[in-house]
Amino acid sequence: MASALLERIQEDVKAAMRARDRDRLGVLRQITAAIKQREVDERRQLDDSDVIATLERMRKQRRESIAQFEQAGREDLARKEREEIGIIESYLPEPLGEEEIADLVEQAIEETGAASVREMGKVMGLLKLRLQGRADMGQVSTLVRQRLSG
Repeated sequence: MASALLERIQEDVKAAMRARDRDRLGVLRQITAAIKQREVDERRQLDDSDVIATLERMRKQRRESIAQFEQAGREDLARKEREEIGIIESYLPEPLGEEEIADLVEQAIEETGAASVREMGKVMGLLKLRLQGRADMGQVSTLVRQRLSG
């Protein structure tokens, strides 16, 4: 099944070319290159959830770069990375609020019957499917660990 999200990105590449929007076009080309590379590596066509995972990885890389640039006093490069994150995030689903995430964590714990931190993997597996692209999974992991420890 082809990715509707990838098709949207490809249409936006054409629009950015027509508008001569160099900055946006550069980021969109990076996105399409990362997706194509993953398709070649995995020898399969990616679906929307795979594209979202690729976008999340790109966002995470840029956040790490921002921290390094700020530490080095290179605000100009950090600003560029923030702009790229903005473009990448425009293709990600709307993020969930803290209450919504907490509710989903509770549901997942009930559904899996997890009672201790040792069973955290089951809960996280379920949550990863439900929260992909909509929450920082590191924060979700912390929340699950606290809930199962307490």
